[in-house]
Amino acid sequence: MGGTANMIGLGLAAIGPAIGVGLIFAAYVTGVARQPEADSKLRQIAILGFVLAEQFFIIALALAFVLKA
Repeated sequence: MGGTANMIGLGLAAIGPAIGVGLIFAAYVTGVARQPEADSKLRQIAILGFVLAEQFFIIALALAFVLKA
């Protein structure tokens, strides 16, 4: 039972970045649909948003294995 709480917390921590990535992708698609000529600029901003949103999950993953509940 030692690591079970950590894994439950990790599963809950994965919800936030998943929602964030979904919202970023939806905004990117909407922006490209409205203004196709801005695709290259919007793509760079979307990739940066993906990276920033996923870093929180990577930090949570590391903490789930390092910290003992």
